[in-house]
Amino acid sequence: MARRSLLERIEAAPPTDVIAVIDAELAATVGARDVSFLIADYQGRAVVRFDRSTWSVADGRDPVIEHSETIALHGSQYEQVMRTQRPDIRRFDAGVQLIAPVTVNGDALGALEMRLPSTPDERALLAVEAVAHALGYILVVNRRYTDLFERGQRTTPLSLAAEIQRRLLPSAFTHAAREFTVSGWLEPAATVGGDTFDYALDHGMLHVSITDAVGNDVHAALLATVLVGSLRNGRRMGLDLADQTSQANDALAEHSPVGEFVTGQVLRVDLGTGATTLVNAGHLFPLLLRGGQVRELQLEIDLPFGLYPGRPFRLQRLQLEPGDRLLLVTDGVLDRNSAHHDVPAALAGSAGLHARELVHQLGDLVLGATGGKLRDDATVLCLDWRGPDGRARPGARD
Repeated sequence: MARRSLLERIEAAPPTDVIAVIDAELAATVGARDVSFLIADYQGRAVVRFDRSTWSVADGRDPVIEHSETIALHGSQYEQVMRTQRPDIRRFDAGVQLIAPVTVNGDALGALEMRLPSTPDERALLAVEAVAHALGYILVVNRRYTDLFERGQRTTPLSLAAEIQRRLLPSAFTHAAREFTVSGWLEPAATVGGDTFDYALDHGMLHVSITDAVGNDVHAALLATVLVGSLRNGRRMGLDLADQTSQANDALAEHSPVGEFVTGQVLRVDLGTGATTLVNAGHLFPLLLRGGQVRELQLEIDLPFGLYPGRPFRLQRLQLEPGDRLLLVTDGVLDRNSAHHDVPAALAGSAGLHARELVHQLGDLVLGATGGKLRDDATVLCLDWRGPDGRARPGARD
């Protein structure tokens, strides 16, 4: 079946029938059986299996997810497939097991698993890759219309604050383009601390931000909502960086109690030149890995967002060079409670890692140092700059 007709069939199917359509397509093209999709959970430390038995119907009407299996990623075949973005093929007495990555623009969504009658040749692997690619895009589209797959990703319940915070984050934590890869990760504290990160592409420009709201729980999430909403509004109105950040500052000052604030950094990167403009609103300095050396960017520090209305922010300049890796973090990463790990050293040794691997690794280091008991959210955002021609690659393959 042609790629287009497969997309049309998946698109036309109800969300609960997507796996059945994929199953039928793979059975017809490569003789696959026992097909399942394993979606990465919100914590990024497990995958949840979706197959034909995943869905049941409650009261004859409402589809309900029945998790047949939740599998820890660490040390598993699925972790290897998602990390390397290469299929895993293993022979058994009854045939061959194939696990293929499901990824959209560098964002690892999960893995497609199946049994095959024999070791697949190049043509069969290309057919599976095409199906996995189509599934990834359909999952992205379906999230606009259904909660079913998102419910499957929730291996632990979210608090109200965490629900609000989750809606402030980009729908894809990683995006890979010719010129760059950007990847973020957030480890939430037990009481959410109001961290966010964001990115967007617009007419040859990459917009990036990281923010940290004062306080905890729903109140911090609401502060973050006002700031991120205003930053996005200004960006979508086409405001330049000075007006965008000034407008966001005024909005937060207007809609929050006196003395409450959000720290943050907002960047714009010219994709044609690597010329970067930054605003630093009371936030931790970024780290730059260049030529194997890590240095802290000593930026000028403006006051955080929301303290005083009508105040402009200084625009600062950074020229990115092909091969640069820029790391932004919130104070939860460097808190005394998590200070047993060395972020600059981890960054210095990360050249062989994809950006998404690095941010996950740093999250794991923070959790290990704190015993999983974070006092504050810990957020990391990595930007790899390859240059306009895309030749220099700081991390692993996309």
